[in-house]
Amino acid sequence: MRFSFLPALLVVFTPVTASAADVSFERDVLAVLTRAGCNAGACHGNLNGKGGLKLSLKGEDAAGDFAVLTRDMLARRTDPLRPDESLILKKATGQVPHEGGARFAQTSREYARLRTWIASGARVDAPGGPMLRKLVVTPASRILVAPSDRFRVSAVAHFSDGSTRDVTTLAAYEFTAVGIAKVTPDGEVVREQTGEVVLLVRYLSLVEPVRIVFLPDRPVTETGTLVANNEIDTLVFAQLKELRLKPAELAPDRVFLRRAYLDAIGILPTPAETRAFLADADPKKREKLIDALLARPEFAEYWAQKWSDLLRNEEKALDRKGVAVFYRWIAAQLAADRPLNEFARDVIAARGSTYSHPPANFWRAVRDPLQRSESVAQVFLGVRIGCARCHNHPFDRWTIDDYYGFGALFARIEYRVLENNRKDNLDKHEFDGEQVVWQNRTSEMPNPRTKQAAKPRFLGAPTPDIGDGDRLGAVADWVASPTNPFFARAQANRIWLHLMGRGLVDPNDDFRATNPPTNPELLNWLATDFAAGGFRLKHTVRTVMASRTYQLAAVARDPGTMSDDLHHSHALVQPLEAEQLLDALSQVTGVPVPFRGYPLGMRANQIPAPPQTGRRGFDGMGERFLKAFGKPERLLTCECERNDDPGLLQAFQLITGDLMNALVKSPNNRLGTMLAAGASDSEMLEEFYLAALCRPPTATESKKLLAYLSAAADRRAAWEDVLWALLNSKEFLLRR
Repeated sequence: MRFSFLPALLVVFTPVTASAADVSFERDVLAVLTRAGCNAGACHGNLNGKGGLKLSLKGEDAAGDFAVLTRDMLARRTDPLRPDESLILKKATGQVPHEGGARFAQTSREYARLRTWIASGARVDAPGGPMLRKLVVTPASRILVAPSDRFRVSAVAHFSDGSTRDVTTLAAYEFTAVGIAKVTPDGEVVREQTGEVVLLVRYLSLVEPVRIVFLPDRPVTETGTLVANNEIDTLVFAQLKELRLKPAELAPDRVFLRRAYLDAIGILPTPAETRAFLADADPKKREKLIDALLARPEFAEYWAQKWSDLLRNEEKALDRKGVAVFYRWIAAQLAADRPLNEFARDVIAARGSTYSHPPANFWRAVRDPLQRSESVAQVFLGVRIGCARCHNHPFDRWTIDDYYGFGALFARIEYRVLENNRKDNLDKHEFDGEQVVWQNRTSEMPNPRTKQAAKPRFLGAPTPDIGDGDRLGAVADWVASPTNPFFARAQANRIWLHLMGRGLVDPNDDFRATNPPTNPELLNWLATDFAAGGFRLKHTVRTVMASRTYQLAAVARDPGTMSDDLHHSHALVQPLEAEQLLDALSQVTGVPVPFRGYPLGMRANQIPAPPQTGRRGFDGMGERFLKAFGKPERLLTCECERNDDPGLLQAFQLITGDLMNALVKSPNNRLGTMLAAGASDSEMLEEFYLAALCRPPTATESKKLLAYLSAAADRRAAWEDVLWALLNSKEFLLRR
């Protein structure tokens, strides 16, 4: 999510005054500087500052900021004897040249607070003062239907001494998108156009989101007649009614069949499987199909690819055997439906030989202590802590101490390279062959802020005194604990992403208060149900796929609803993943695609790691195809590395690519086999349509294509044209 900052708050008030006793440096002055954007990353809060003034980001270092404002530049920034001559006031109001422009007016509350503080001696707060504990913003969310176009938010700060304070006029306001609404300094939100946006309300170190929806004046959707298959539907339909969005009809059997196969096992059904499902009159056939797919070996192979992407299972960091044993281990855990929290524990606590104990390969791939901590937080907790490496996280609660304390848990991992291994030339510290992962009980993680060894700490949870004990085991047990506040939500959201096309939190591994879920109640229920189901992947996949929400058509009943891509009023149309598409092309044409070093006939979704490219001829086409269609190199622990954006290279691969031509023209492909068997054009047309699109051709399609084929002088060439067109159709290339 990208954040767009509001322009300077240029507001004129009637002259106001502030009592010196009421103005605090930390609770007022720093809040004013944050509200005006002075200590933002784009201004003086930058790592190197601006114009000779460097403030801490968002006021995180009060003592440092006080020294800079009152002692630097011969104390010209704050002049208690002549407060109106203070540079901090003159520059902020535009009285002297200021690259950042005027930030507030001389008659504003901001000016009055700063001037009062300076005039009263520019004093630092007495030690032991009340600490900010909580920020309560009301309302937490708001839906307005035209002609309603505005409402007011209020922010109340709660302190450690039990006192509260209305900080609405001290809080900073930022929107997550521009053009939807604007906000006044008094906290009034005003619509600019219909749409949905999140308002972030910040006071000192705390940020609270307010989800805002401006709706056009449209009828309330009637959802009472919709049958909910499970609690997912109840929660989704309740939100759709609130947003006046009309859910789509159920997808037809042929669409559901193709979708379910692709989402669950990554391949298309065979023509025989399609015929059987479409002819089945059992009202429970969809539920039975889901159970059958989850029991197939392809399920574990397909989802093992997803976890291999996240766990960086690739040959540049590991060697070929390490990649293979790690992939097989992941697939075996998923095939056995091992609880994902136990799976996570095994990966995090892993040590020993990278061959005989495969999960240890994860630590071989991430060799830097800080990279390890960021990877574990992102993959298993859904938390991105990287911004706290240099300063407190500007959009989350994590501090520098949190960051290095969590990093300390992974600082003791070491590697022993066996004597018979050799340098692999891929980077300076890797070797071909077996390695041993172990813990050096003396290594520590230095905290750059304190210049001391960081004390190990869990994120947002009490940490036991580990001492010189097993730090990996301790953090692994904490991540896997049913009481962990992050794990179930992160994994449930990841499963939702892979089945629905978009996470309830998006990006799916960026959980924070400033990036709230689109349906908080649904996410909470999914996480609770995931935990109650034993943290098992198949349980949650089955629950989601069995919901009516998952089975909705991609075309909405109400054209105005088609713009909804957040609330699942209809299915999202998505391009096939690289492996899905290559396997589908191979399956429809009946030609296996070779991959270097693997037996002929292995699917792309069975290859343990992204094959290396660069070879010529048919033997290298599959690798080049996968790269062109966005198969990740697994250099990041993030789904974001996979790129499915269309481009010219993809178009060339499909239209005139060597692989496409080889598949279509192969003399022994499905086309050649059926021609040799004497199949009629109508029989072949139905077979190819069922194989590629999971449906027979329509009457119009049959009439036109059969006429084209019957008039062709070269039957084989004509059929190659038809097959090429079918494989380039949007219906084939997209998951609907």
